[in-house]
Amino acid sequence: MERHLLMSLKELRRKGICEDVLAGRLTLREGSRQLVLSYRQMLRVYERFESEGVKGLVHRNRGRPSNRRKAEALRTKALARYEERYADYGLGPTLAAEKLAEEGLVLDHETLRRWLLSGGLWKKRRKRRAHRSRRERKAHFGELVQMDGSHHEWFGSQKPRSCLMNMVDDATGTTEGLLAEQETTEAAMQLLWRWIEKYGVPVALYTDKKSVFVTDREPTLEEQLADEAPLTAFGKACKKLGISIITANSPQAKGRVERKHAVFQDRFVKELALRRITTLAAANKLLNNGFIQSLNEKFAVAPLEPKSYHRPLGPGVELADIFCFETVRKLHNDWTIRHGQRYYQITDDNRPLPRPKDKILIRVRLDGTVALLYRDKELHFECLTPKKLQARHEQSQKKTEPFIRPKKKPETKWRPNCRRQMANIGRR
Repeated sequence: MERHLLMSLKELRRKGICEDVLAGRLTLREGSRQLVLSYRQMLRVYERFESEGVKGLVHRNRGRPSNRRKAEALRTKALARYEERYADYGLGPTLAAEKLAEEGLVLDHETLRRWLLSGGLWKKRRKRRAHRSRRERKAHFGELVQMDGSHHEWFGSQKPRSCLMNMVDDATGTTEGLLAEQETTEAAMQLLWRWIEKYGVPVALYTDKKSVFVTDREPTLEEQLADEAPLTAFGKACKKLGISIITANSPQAKGRVERKHAVFQDRFVKELALRRITTLAAANKLLNNGFIQSLNEKFAVAPLEPKSYHRPLGPGVELADIFCFETVRKLHNDWTIRHGQRYYQITDDNRPLPRPKDKILIRVRLDGTVALLYRDKELHFECLTPKKLQARHEQSQKKTEPFIRPKKKPETKWRPNCRRQMANIGRR
């Protein structure tokens, strides 16, 4: 019966050298140099070739099970647990290995990948060829932070799409996230607020050209006179903090945050499904209570330079007065001011007291509170309720009613009293 011998390329090369040594075309010293082996190792290989023939060059462990292989019971238990718990959610080998380790089934993700492929529970994914060259990371933590929103079905196809606001440091890959209904100015402000409280004020933000971050409107007359560029509410907040906003011309330019979106869309979606979370509040609680920290511990890297470029807040700076919406209005003659559907009454205990037609800065904070400022000083005011507005309107109507004089009696023509005149003549 004819038998076939399976040999590697290295073993085939050794076979050719040993045959040359046997035929006298090479010496053992020359053969060892060509095979990059020591002389003693070459001598052992040649002696085995002489005694056993070509079979002696084949690795003796070929076809035998490895001494470091996992127990068959562990393999059976791991595959059964994956198929029972994680297969329906589409967990890949890497994330599934982490989840199995939390349950006490510790094994390498590549080992699990091979088991899943052999069991038909996982398919290889085709890797796309990189289209653009990768930009080098910044050297310092906080030198550049990328910000973007990811619209996705975070709670499954049965729920409406939400937006995950994401910030990623360019130097380290440190991330921070916030889940909101849409990519709004409030969500961007809240996320940047959270970042500053954790790490400090970054030098620059790298964003896209959405209207949340930049605007293409024409400058107002006041902006033209002050030689200022038009800014969004988020842009004004960044200007107060000294943060530069750099806009990208393509998604690939801010690829670090785009790749982080893929991590969230893989891991965070599956974590929400495993925990059966379907609300924004519960999802943000999960983000804050360990999920973001676990991602940073796993994927963040050390910066090239140890010095952080984050800056602390200045003395007396309140982030509530930075992340807000500001509008300028003129004061009415009755010391009231209107903003939206509300009227505010400036009280007379303010010093200095603004005069009618003066400009008042209205500041609406993220928590809904309102502040009125005149010459950078907060004013005391009263919010007029609909009942008070009605009373003021009735009082003003009374004051403005025109004065109507009572009608005079119709004038009569004067006629002399003849009897009295005759009596006076008789007396004379």
